[in-house]
Amino acid sequence: MAARKGRPPVGSSQHGVPAGPTVPSGPAPTAGRGKGDLPPYTRPALAPALLAAVVLLACVAIVDSSGFVFARWGVTVLSLIILVFAVRGRAWWAAVLMAAVAVCWNPLAVVPITGEVWAALQLVAAALFIVVGIVVKVPRETETTRASRP
Repeated sequence: MAARKGRPPVGSSQHGVPAGPTVPSGPAPTAGRGKGDLPPYTRPALAPALLAAVVLLACVAIVDSSGFVFARWGVTVLSLIILVFAVRGRAWWAAVLMAAVAVCWNPLAVVPITGEVWAALQLVAAALFIVVGIVVKVPRETETTRASRP
């Protein structure tokens, strides 16, 4: 059978069917964990930190406009969420930095900073959010610790 027009040949790897004979391999090596084991910690601050970094970088251009208040609300709320995760993970330095970001970007009690400084602070805060999101680890609760709680 000739090659089909505009489609890969039957049995090619693009269909998910192996084209040649497969060699059975042994079990995949694990890095000290069992097959179904989970790591002892999570990184719950990573998603809100990346979202806050995107908001900060996207709103550098509108620092002097009236729409910047919405960016300030978003950054403030996300920094407070990350602050909670930092406290749960006992990363006190990150909690202090997130509290400082929440105070500086608070739209209710505006900190008087000029536009050029805000633009620079937006970039610094975006980098800070990414670092905090990666570094903050919250320990997982095991079934034994949940059962021992009152």
